[in-house]
Amino acid sequence: MMLRICTFLLLLFPVCSIGQIPFRHDLQSRQLPTRWDEGLPLGNGMIGALIWQKDGKLRLSLDRADLWDLRPTADLDCLDFALIRKQVESNAYEIIQRLGDVPYERDPAPTKIPGAALEFDIASMGEVVSSRLLIKNGLAQISWKNGATFNSFIHPTLPVGWFRFDHKDIQVKLVPPRYRDATNTGEGNSVQGQGLARLGYQQGSLVVKPNKITYTQPGWNGFSYQVSVQWQLIDGALEGAWSITSNYAKDSKSTSIDEVAHALQRGYKMDLQETIRWWKNYWSASSLTIPDSVLEEQWYLEQYKFGCVARANTPPITLQAIWTADNGNLPPWKGDIHNDLNVQLSYWPSYSSNHLAEEEGLVNWLHAHRPAFEAWTRKFYGKDGLNVPGVCTLDGAAMGGWVQYSMSPTVAGWLGHHFYLHWRYTKDTAFLREKAYPWIRDFATFIQNFSVTRADGQRQLPLSSSPEFYDNTSQAWFRETTNYDLAIIRWSYQKAAELAHELGNEEDVSRWQDQLQQWPTLSIDKSGSLLLAPGIPYPESHRHFSHMLGIHPLGILDYRTPDGKRVVDASMKLLEEKGTSQWVGYSFSWQANLYARMGKGEQAAEALRKFATCFCLANSFHVNGDQCGGKNSSYTYRPFTLEGNFAFAAGLQEMLIQSHDGIIRVFPALPDSWKEVSFTDLRTEGAFLVSATLGKGQLVQIKIISEKGGELKIDRGSREFKVMGSRSSRVDNNILRIQTQPGQQILLKPNP
Repeated sequence: MMLRICTFLLLLFPVCSIGQIPFRHDLQSRQLPTRWDEGLPLGNGMIGALIWQKDGKLRLSLDRADLWDLRPTADLDCLDFALIRKQVESNAYEIIQRLGDVPYERDPAPTKIPGAALEFDIASMGEVVSSRLLIKNGLAQISWKNGATFNSFIHPTLPVGWFRFDHKDIQVKLVPPRYRDATNTGEGNSVQGQGLARLGYQQGSLVVKPNKITYTQPGWNGFSYQVSVQWQLIDGALEGAWSITSNYAKDSKSTSIDEVAHALQRGYKMDLQETIRWWKNYWSASSLTIPDSVLEEQWYLEQYKFGCVARANTPPITLQAIWTADNGNLPPWKGDIHNDLNVQLSYWPSYSSNHLAEEEGLVNWLHAHRPAFEAWTRKFYGKDGLNVPGVCTLDGAAMGGWVQYSMSPTVAGWLGHHFYLHWRYTKDTAFLREKAYPWIRDFATFIQNFSVTRADGQRQLPLSSSPEFYDNTSQAWFRETTNYDLAIIRWSYQKAAELAHELGNEEDVSRWQDQLQQWPTLSIDKSGSLLLAPGIPYPESHRHFSHMLGIHPLGILDYRTPDGKRVVDASMKLLEEKGTSQWVGYSFSWQANLYARMGKGEQAAEALRKFATCFCLANSFHVNGDQCGGKNSSYTYRPFTLEGNFAFAAGLQEMLIQSHDGIIRVFPALPDSWKEVSFTDLRTEGAFLVSATLGKGQLVQIKIISEKGGELKIDRGSREFKVMGSRSSRVDNNILRIQTQPGQQILLKPNP
């Protein structure tokens, strides 16, 4: 039977081999993409490629995560919080914009920079009949009518990519970025991306030898990177490997020439087998099946992209990660690390999808750069403790731009949410002790030092903001603490006390509880809707739901309590009334997460469907603007960023399982029409792996693996369960409680 299947597949995909089985959610087309941002994406967290067609050539746009121009942002050294406060209070904000905002738009750097491209002359190949990305294997395949095929993949852990043409008469060309392009020196703006020539680089050196090309590009202040490609004829096919290395990776002594040489020694087949094994293991972490083919396909494509851009030992996910623009310009918004939403949303799906090994890249990078963040906190705010620039470079330096958010005093608190989630989903006590608690503790210390006491004895921030309301005007600085900042502060003190208690540090528990009591509760209007700040309502349709951070993701407003329900319902009603005209793609993904928290499956699915069908390109990339002609939003532009993609995946997972209060809820937010649903090994807080099946609209069973032991709590609703795998269980207020041991497996089946 397997032989018959593979024989059939060989007719469609001549390079079919064991493990290379097409999947119904693969990216597939009868033609090649013709834009870089629609290319077939490959990646391993450090290097990436986009496969597309340009000017009749097959093109691989090559990138690496640590290709950065790290020159300091001009004028930022002249700016500190005391000056901002002084100018805001004197209604003289122009100097702040000149020092903090203008350089981001005016100057091309600091910025992420592109790598290079490989081109293959396919003019003689004729008609393309299939362009496909096999997401289960991380393998791109292109087939021509004449029978020729092209395959490409990136090694999952090494900085090496491969290509294979089963057609020997193909010319290979390495195309460097045009850093000295006299025709592209326009200033543009941060969304469009400025011309590469504005960086002022000398064009690098290109060394062409038989079957081998190497390009070395010098950058700013001694930085350089190297791109190499080498190929050979094997059994009538053209096989080659490429690599990008940088001298920013100080722990690496290997050059791209070395990496390619080692790859050729291992061989195409060995690296392909290793790639297939890695992706097989990655996909084994979790899966799902739902009756909505659009949403299911989008989820699998999001999981694939996450596997391309995240590793424990690579930089965090930037705006475009390892797919920098290949259009002669710098990437949108300089491809930077945006910590006022973009980074945070990008990691939302990693927890319940059971991909914490990849998620570690964020917390590892943040932990490694703590000294830089602490020094910046002392210099900019004049206080001890920990905060992080809202917009920063690869090495953690501030970049400025809209300083209300890029210099916000609560950035480290929202990032601390990810340290907390990593602890809750892994129950890794060493991580709790060494990384999670110290991060949240030191941010809480900073807020204690930075905040001031009001006349009524309560605490507030000297100035506050709510991304990205009122853009970069002086109005965006609030005189009273916004609900955005307040939600982060209250959450941080709550969790600092919780984690201190977990570690047995009761002195710190008392300290943080005392600090929490000094802060006001979230501000609401007479209807119960969340305000931006005391006396300032949510004014109009807006892309960023920063005022609702306390609902999701922080969850300090619990929809299952009467007071929480009243506030959430009123806030969502107002959000709906103001409409979506000023939303971008990630807004719909975030809206879906909010609806899922409310148990509103129909509305959550509809928001996800709008995102998938109107805010994504054919290759699934999120492009901010409405590609349905302004049907859902007045924004119709198309700058590519990733956070909307990954927030989409998180939203669908929230519909299937929730555990944010330590109680597991299975299928908490499904549309009524979803009668056949299943998932395997979605992870919950407490380090439980859960699988569940819904058949004909009825729960069939729930399987749980307790990774670390501890009490398992499941909301059973009105169901009675037969419990298998445990002899002791009890029910308390409809919560099924089972004490588990590490590795214990539990099976729950509803009684008839």
